[in-house]
Amino acid sequence: MLRLRIPPATKVTGILLKALELGPSTVTGMFKKLDKEGYINYEKYGGVTLTEKGTEIARKTREKYSMLKEFLMHLGLDEKTAEEDACKIEHILDPKTAKILKKFVEFTDKEDESRIWIEHFRYFVETGKYIYYSPENRDKCPVHGKKTD
Repeated sequence: MLRLRIPPATKVTGILLKALELGPSTVTGMFKKLDKEGYINYEKYGGVTLTEKGTEIARKTREKYSMLKEFLMHLGLDEKTAEEDACKIEHILDPKTAKILKKFVEFTDKEDESRIWIEHFRYFVETGKYIYYSPENRDKCPVHGKKTD
């Protein structure tokens, strides 16, 4: 079982107060609610640990975030923007949509033709120009064709 140890509650409370701009009673209330619902073990002035239920949600959230970041970077976004957007999107994304996006990234990573298609999409985003591509005209492709000096 994965167990995450979080600093003493007073330290965590301070971190959350600052990061989320919340009052102490709000943070304590959140801890009590999460403890009651079985996501954390909370002891006043003690520590906060994730339960198995909390750990599972944290793991799934991290996986969803990582997949979204990879998907957005796959489309051509820079890492910083992809991280920020993935953090926002992960909270509202339906699991069915997440599954499809994950499959899309897997699919476009495996086949040469899929990678070519994604690279053409990035070119389209940059230039607004669609590439009519076939293996026969690869040499004329502005992305994959022979470079002339």
